[in-house]
Amino acid sequence: MSVACGVECVVCFGCSRWAWKRLTYIGSYDSESWPLGEADDFEPVPRACRAILAIYEDDLSQPRFPPAGGYRMDPSAVFKRATYSDTQGQCPPYLIYTDVEHKEIILAIRGLNLSKESDYKVLLDNRLGMQMFDGGFVHCGLLKAATWLLNQEADALRRLWLDRGPEYRLVIAGHSLGSGIAALMSIIVVNHRDRLGGIPRSHVRCYAIAPARCTSLNLAVKYADVIHSVVLQDDFLPRTATPLEYIFGSIFCLPCFLFLVCLRDTFIPERRKLKDPRRLYAPGRMYHIVERKFCRELEKTQRRQLHHHCKKWKGNRHSRKNTRMHWKEL
Repeated sequence: MSVACGVECVVCFGCSRWAWKRLTYIGSYDSESWPLGEADDFEPVPRACRAILAIYEDDLSQPRFPPAGGYRMDPSAVFKRATYSDTQGQCPPYLIYTDVEHKEIILAIRGLNLSKESDYKVLLDNRLGMQMFDGGFVHCGLLKAATWLLNQEADALRRLWLDRGPEYRLVIAGHSLGSGIAALMSIIVVNHRDRLGGIPRSHVRCYAIAPARCTSLNLAVKYADVIHSVVLQDDFLPRTATPLEYIFGSIFCLPCFLFLVCLRDTFIPERRKLKDPRRLYAPGRMYHIVERKFCRELEKTQRRQLHHHCKKWKGNRHSRKNTRMHWKEL
């Protein structure tokens, strides 16, 4: 009897400990052990974010929703602004901007619009293992949108780069849905650089804000020098292993669906997940911005810092090299 009680206590303790760790796990734990990285790598990200936010403005000279400190963009340097009527549902609205000060040509793509059916069509156009590309797997709908966008703007981007000079860089940035399109468009660009006048691979950068899982692991590693993904604290979209088409296809019972999927994934070993070549991941190198710890916010001095954690994949697909940094000023 005493032995049975002892076993029961051990099992209850083990189950309670597992439940506590699962229920109290927060995003800051993901990068807790990452070493510091370089501030210069992250420096262009705030500019890319401001360019994405500028898409939501009708007139940059009279902004309605300016971020803290303003957009810091010259309205006369906006080369093109495309709306939903211009894209005809093929991709979200976007903006092309020439940053003379930093010698960058920026193509910024907005995120998911919950009221636009066309955005859902792009997300739902996929199945696991449906689309092969460049020796790996990618999200089919996002690849179609990226291909359409490049076909639309390749000539304009080429002319801009040739007119401005070879010292200019091409920056492709996107948020949420737009981040997946930006990442896949960057992959196409670096494989067909002749379409943009022979721009060097080192002059192409992608900044994916709150990135969607759109590339298989081998492609995420292969293009880590080009694509930089930014994840804020506990951001859901880059972490969920659930395919986007399942999430939005089950939108009316989403909490129950996600609970069951997370419960299932808890019992699947990580090594087994890595062996599936069709599984999609957030693309490229990862930056993790940490704002708070468990049950507490960071100290005031720490809140002034941007905790930047850069994940760099190196070697085989089971090994990682992680870097982290603290960046003080946006």
